[in-house]
Amino acid sequence: MNIGGQRGLAFAAVIGAIVAVTGCGQPAARATADVTQSSTEATGAITGMAGAAGGGGAACVFVKPDGAQKFGHVGWGFKVPGAGRWVYGAVENPSAKLYTPPGGDIGAWHAEGTYDRMLSEMSTDAHYPGTSQHPYSRYRCTKSSTYDVNRARAMVRTVEARGFLVGVDPRTGKLTSRDCLDATYDVLKAYRTKGLTPAPKLSIPNVWVEELWGWSDRQLAPR
Repeated sequence: MNIGGQRGLAFAAVIGAIVAVTGCGQPAARATADVTQSSTEATGAITGMAGAAGGGGAACVFVKPDGAQKFGHVGWGFKVPGAGRWVYGAVENPSAKLYTPPGGDIGAWHAEGTYDRMLSEMSTDAHYPGTSQHPYSRYRCTKSSTYDVNRARAMVRTVEARGFLVGVDPRTGKLTSRDCLDATYDVLKAYRTKGLTPAPKLSIPNVWVEELWGWSDRQLAPR
């Protein structure tokens, strides 16, 4: 799915959405994946993930569909193979500001624990800085034959320190983003997640989530 056509034609729509959005979601042109996997493949994508000590890598995207004025909000998780543990987190941006300079408070956090603990803490927004109005209520996961835990950990530190932006970068004058989706995508890309759909700058989280072809898709209730 492509939102707004080419970037030049969508510029005015992007600006309008930036004014309206006070959280993480915002529109832009999107790239689509070439192959759509079957629902059977998607259903089997998370088989054996919970606490599995062996095997390859795995990754999850956690979703708040009603976040950011229903443009959506996302967080991430990746498996540490051989340890039965996961690293997970998000950039929450509780202030709802469209720009926070590097080093500022953007509500970034991460934690490490078992698969079940990850689901429990994401479902209750256990690490949200303040009172959460829209807990994570959906998650999509996939196994990955490729992974790089150290590289992903380094990217976690990077996204937590680089600030938040949806709009014109005051340093470059360019229209861009450093938001929850950029953080999620950059961490999972650094992990070398297989089958990770590209996320161009200023993409809408709820649209991008639908384009995770072949990933499992489940509801997440408080536990």
